[in-house]
Amino acid sequence: MTTAVLPGSFDPITIGHVDLIRRATRVADHIIVGVGVNARKNQHFTVEERVGFIRDALSDISGVAVEPVDGLVVDFCRSHHADLIIKGIRDSADISWEITQASVNREIGDVETLFLPTRPDLMHVSSSIVRELASWGMDVSRYVPPAVAAALADNGSVRNTWPGTSEGGSDA
Repeated sequence: MTTAVLPGSFDPITIGHVDLIRRATRVADHIIVGVGVNARKNQHFTVEERVGFIRDALSDISGVAVEPVDGLVVDFCRSHHADLIIKGIRDSADISWEITQASVNREIGDVETLFLPTRPDLMHVSSSIVRELASWGMDVSRYVPPAVAAALADNGSVRNTWPGTSEGGSDA
């Protein structure tokens, strides 16, 4: 039985993430969506909120668990007996960064990484774009699951809630 970890910050989860997770179930028997904190990014939603959004978005998919990650992904893989990391790739910038991560993860954690390319019609969808559009009051429902769209729409002060931004400045 193959267990794979699909890690990310998912802040917020997008329809691109959901598609990737659905497709990942074709290559592993059990998928654990690992929700972490990316120190290089300003987080809008808490880990607990993100875990809840993801569980809601994936409730119809069997064989998928959602867990917070506190620490290195390779340690998370080891503690969950995962054989594989699955990562989505949108473009050449993603490939460059992800290959480096995959090499380090293999070296220090003896875990392989499988790259799944994003569907062409979803390549432009990212959490950063969603946060940027939402900060300007735009409807982002076409890019995110319904619970995320509702949470972003309900937060009238979303423009000023991200650390490091002022008056809706971009973090994309």
